[in-house]
Amino acid sequence: MKKLLQTAALVALSAFGAAHTASAEGERYVFIEHSPDSDSWWNTIKNALGNAEKEFGVTVEFRNPPTGDIGDMARIVEQAAASNPDGIMVTIPDFDALKGPITNAVERGIPVITVNSGTHEESEALGALLHVGQPEFDAGKAAGERAAAAGAETFLCVNHFISSAASTQRCQGFAAGLGVELGNQMIDSGTDPSEVKNKVLAYLSANPETDAILTLGPASAGPTIEAVKENGMAGEIHFGTFDLSDAISAALKDGTILWAVDQQPYLQGFLPVALLTTYNRYGVIVPHHINSGPGFITKENIEAVSAMAGVYR
Repeated sequence: MKKLLQTAALVALSAFGAAHTASAEGERYVFIEHSPDSDSWWNTIKNALGNAEKEFGVTVEFRNPPTGDIGDMARIVEQAAASNPDGIMVTIPDFDALKGPITNAVERGIPVITVNSGTHEESEALGALLHVGQPEFDAGKAAGERAAAAGAETFLCVNHFISSAASTQRCQGFAAGLGVELGNQMIDSGTDPSEVKNKVLAYLSANPETDAILTLGPASAGPTIEAVKENGMAGEIHFGTFDLSDAISAALKDGTILWAVDQQPYLQGFLPVALLTTYNRYGVIVPHHINSGPGFITKENIEAVSAMAGVYR
């Protein structure tokens, strides 16, 4: 941790001379993420970005590859950098594919904060100021330990975005928390609801000894909820998920889902804008990465947060 703090502090100090002279007038930032247009999970982050625009008097452009193609995302990063914004916020779903475009942006003198997916080490290697997000392997491991405490030994990880390293890290962490190998317990479900549901039903039929299910967000959780209700396993199998949605909130309340890992996406949108704005205006930056999660939402506390799902949670 000490080395991490020192590294981030040196990055901030080395860039101070250029950053503190930036004008506050007409500041424009670009937020780039990796998911397709169909992924509604990002609505909370969009809300946070809109609030940050009003709070700080800046403009924030939200961009993503319409189909979730990482090659398209890399080109979006290149285009954003070429437009010379005052800062870029970007996810790291595939370090190798995005290394060139992101480091090029940094070399152009554009302040970069990485968000959501990616590790602290990857963020530093790209030259970013810091990372705001949830350590995905650690979050998965904490979830696996929770399932292990309930007696689970085998599981199904429903990975709806298998091309994202962060998604696989969640599954790997869950296996580590259970103390088992991931092996073939992760399936590539895709995002089509019918296909997700059918693949989950097929896996559970072929592997009736499965003790637990982990879904990685609303895109896979919703169809999986339908699957376990259809095959009679709802409330009988240890079912946990990442993130929140109306369907997940309802499943937490009725006991189909036992817990949801909360990475607090609102913070992943609002904080990077706040940090880049204060960095450009005053030359100050926090000297460390910011972990926005994990936290756990259960039946006991869902009422306190369900009304805010999709807006602030």
